[in-house]
Amino acid sequence: MNTSVRFKNLESSDALKSYVSEKLDRMDKYFNGPAEANVVLSIEKFRHSAEIHIIGDRLAINGKEETEEMYSAIDMVLDKLEVQIKKNKQKSRDYRAKGKTVSQPLEETVLEETVDDSTPPPRVRVHNIEYKPMDVDEAVMQMDLIKDNFLVFTNARTDCVNVLYRQKDGNYGLIQPRP
Repeated sequence: MNTSVRFKNLESSDALKSYVSEKLDRMDKYFNGPAEANVVLSIEKFRHSAEIHIIGDRLAINGKEETEEMYSAIDMVLDKLEVQIKKNKQKSRDYRAKGKTVSQPLEETVLEETVDDSTPPPRVRVHNIEYKPMDVDEAVMQMDLIKDNFLVFTNARTDCVNVLYRQKDGNYGLIQPRP
């Protein structure tokens, strides 16, 4: 990680520079490409503050911490930054994973209500899908392209969820809510 350290109201110290660089090098595992860190270490009266700004992987993270010792301020701000980086990386992974899945795998659930203990409970297969707005004519064209017997979509004119299904005679049926 490319690190620049500035001192404010404090003598420049190689020990502090190497400590900060060593700690920031541990953060390289969170970045795919090169990252840059700007560090400002300052003292005001009895407060020692460490401020770090990290830029890398289209991510900009800031952190600032004040304590009575410089080394503890550095450790605390780096802990904060590590949490922020992990949180942002997880958000981006979740966002990318959400965009990739069109439908989720089938789940089987068992209905809890049973009238007779001797008969097994019926199984319900749940299939979660994402549907997009389109016209009925466009939905018919989509049905010609897919092998499924039904298509769930949002009617672009009414903004209601509709189901287009293929009948046994080759025609199509449309299920729509009443206005």
